[in-house]
Amino acid sequence: PTPSEEPLGVPALLIASFPLDTTRRHAALGPLTDFLVQRAADAYTELLAGWRPVSEGIIALVPGPLGKGELDGALRQAILERLPRTAFLPPALEPGDDSELPEVLRPREAEVVEGAGADTVRVLAEVLPTLLPAGLERRVELRTLGVARVPLTEAVDRLAGLEKQPEWWQRLYGSLAGVDPDRLSGLPVPLAGGTSQAFGTGGGRTTIGPRQVLLPTPDGPLIDLELLARLGLKVAHPAAAHPLLEKLGALPATARAVLTTPQVRAAVAASLDDDGGVNWEEDTPDAEELADVVLALVRDAGLEPGDEPWLGALALPDEEGELVPAGELVLPGSPFARVMREDELALVDADLAAKWGEQPLTACGVLAGFALVRATDVVLDPDELEPREGDFAEPDDAGLLDAVDVWCEDVLDRFPDTPVPPVATELVAVRDLDLVDEDKWPEALALLAQPPLRDALIQQVRILLPDGTHEVVRPYTAWWLRGNPVLDGRRPAGLLAAGGDPLLRGLYDEADATGFDDEQVLRALGVRTSVAALLEEPGGAAELLDRLADPERTVSSGQLHGLYSALADLDPEQVTLPDELRAVVDGRIEVVDAADAVVVDSPDLLPFTEGVPLLPVRPSRAAELAELFQVRRLSESVTGSVDSEGTEHEVPESVRVLLGASTPSTYVEHEELVVDGVEIDWRLTDDGVLHAATLEGVAAGLAWAAGQWPRRFEVAALLEDPTRTAELARDRWFD
Repeated sequence: PTPSEEPLGVPALLIASFPLDTTRRHAALGPLTDFLVQRAADAYTELLAGWRPVSEGIIALVPGPLGKGELDGALRQAILERLPRTAFLPPALEPGDDSELPEVLRPREAEVVEGAGADTVRVLAEVLPTLLPAGLERRVELRTLGVARVPLTEAVDRLAGLEKQPEWWQRLYGSLAGVDPDRLSGLPVPLAGGTSQAFGTGGGRTTIGPRQVLLPTPDGPLIDLELLARLGLKVAHPAAAHPLLEKLGALPATARAVLTTPQVRAAVAASLDDDGGVNWEEDTPDAEELADVVLALVRDAGLEPGDEPWLGALALPDEEGELVPAGELVLPGSPFARVMREDELALVDADLAAKWGEQPLTACGVLAGFALVRATDVVLDPDELEPREGDFAEPDDAGLLDAVDVWCEDVLDRFPDTPVPPVATELVAVRDLDLVDEDKWPEALALLAQPPLRDALIQQVRILLPDGTHEVVRPYTAWWLRGNPVLDGRRPAGLLAAGGDPLLRGLYDEADATGFDDEQVLRALGVRTSVAALLEEPGGAAELLDRLADPERTVSSGQLHGLYSALADLDPEQVTLPDELRAVVDGRIEVVDAADAVVVDSPDLLPFTEGVPLLPVRPSRAAELAELFQVRRLSESVTGSVDSEGTEHEVPESVRVLLGASTPSTYVEHEELVVDGVEIDWRLTDDGVLHAATLEGVAAGLAWAAGQWPRRFEVAALLEDPTRTAELARDRWFD
């Protein structure tokens, strides 16, 4: 054949007997040429249809729509009319032994996925067999053939309701690991067990979208997945679990995550209804099954009491088999069960308690010990402090506290009335104190003295006043215990712990506080343990003075000395002047008018105190006590002028060594020492001169002048027998 000069862009050599024009270089137009073009297009189409092996390279044989000449254009048009119906494109997945997969695809049936990798397309092609291999989205030839383009999001949406083995889904998830999560929100997830929130004919095998799906984990709860599905939970099949699902919003099925799902919370809230059924389906777990599931989750999550308060609504069997909310049950044999009044609250079924133990049951609200209420910003309005309505006790509900409105009123009485009530910034208090058996208070108090309950006893409550200032008040728990017969059958406030400070003995009734070594707890209860602790309390000094002024209360002169010495350390601004005081009158202990009392500050003036009410105190605190009570000192009440004459003597060296540098160097000896007309043993005048009429008087005067009053008997021994100097010096080694 003679080649023509007709331009031809089809990638094949065309051999045909075309009629030529007069130039013998181009095909002549006419019916014959048209016929031959159609036959040539048939031949080219058959060439592509029979091409083997089928590969992506065949796409390069698809001609473009624009010809180089009239004949070329006609041939291209004829070919492109035939190719969309011709099966010649390679599928993404070779059929292999699967006879259901096509070996080649027609362009009008084929699809190319946009934005998907090769691995993803191969996995998708197992269920979408018309997919072309990945990476062909930009091929112009496919656009020319009209091959459909499918966004990855649409391809994923087509998988809804698909039933495949979980392992297939996991392969798909692995191939999608690098894809933008926003494009995969509708990705189906195969579920473990059946669920009403799933699609598919095989008992509900998949759910649309990973969000809120639970992913089984190796260390997750050992709970029947079918049972979780019956609760309405969407749990991914373990064989399909993949990190991609968590990235897309699925939750690792930890015990805590499963426990806090809306489905489990709703089941717990409805556990007392219809014997525990939630009524979403007929096959929902009964109360026993639900309790086992929840308790197992609580155990595996390691929850502590109060971590999830809503668990208190879980229906559990009591000792008689009746279903009761967990928050209204007590653990048999627990500390709280031992101190609670009989039949106040039901006990948990013994078999259930033995099966699960203390941790999961108490985390569900079952009481094993006293429960704490922890609340912040509590408005101190007695009318508003009522228990909240609900299926369970909330840990910050101050209304659960017995007589909390009365405590609130007592607090408000301390402050002036304001339009806006004060606020307790933080309230920590013990619940259920009113349930304790009156004979079990020793054990109950021992429990309350241990952390964390102890803080509710001893930590003051901070009150925010409307003007922005703060005050502190006695905590609710201490307030309640003070006002109830919890110690030795009596109210603890105003009792003295047996074996407490001897200085308070007789002023307070004693109570047996055996086993209570915690002084702070006793003080919180109002039990008096020591003078120092009493005076540290607000109003403690006033209370002590009131009891001293009570003639029915017995006290010794030694106690008075210690008590007045302690009172002398107080700030006068913080003590209200008493009307009456306890004093020593001629050796008797009497209640006297405070204005008549005199503070004893000079032992040499005691002979002048007949009939005078004396307030004994340490000499160093005499001035402070007189200032505190606004009374006179003895040294201010007696002039103490020496009326007799005497002889001056040197103080022995041994005595000066004993008493120190402040010892007088001399003293005046009198045959009879007369002061203000009264004969006495000794007198230290205001100018520092010691006058004495007896050896004991000299010893006492020297010891008093030197500030060594306890040494007076030792000084007397030295004055009487100077040869004992070495002996007494040696004895002082043991001072």
